[in-house]
Amino acid sequence: MTIALRQKPAFKRVYKKLHVNQRGAVHDAMRKLIADPMLGQEKKGDLCGVWVYKFDCVNQPYLLAYLWDEHSRTWLALGPHENFYRDLKR
Repeated sequence: MTIALRQKPAFKRVYKKLHVNQRGAVHDAMRKLIADPMLGQEKKGDLCGVWVYKFDCVNQPYLLAYLWDEHSRTWLALGPHENFYRDLKR
């Protein structure tokens, strides 16, 4: 079964600014979520339906927001906790 991967502009904007070692940590997190999307935590309220996965990116906690179904994963946003949810609501 092939899973379609999509990236939103907010995700792409942050991803392209990452250093090589940070991208490795993000790729590991993405691989885990492709295999098991339930690893993240589903949000409530304004962000209902959005899932967020917390992981360590070069000794700094990072968050990865995504949507998923059986056939696809959509990466919404990526970044440290500071202002993450505020920016995600936009």
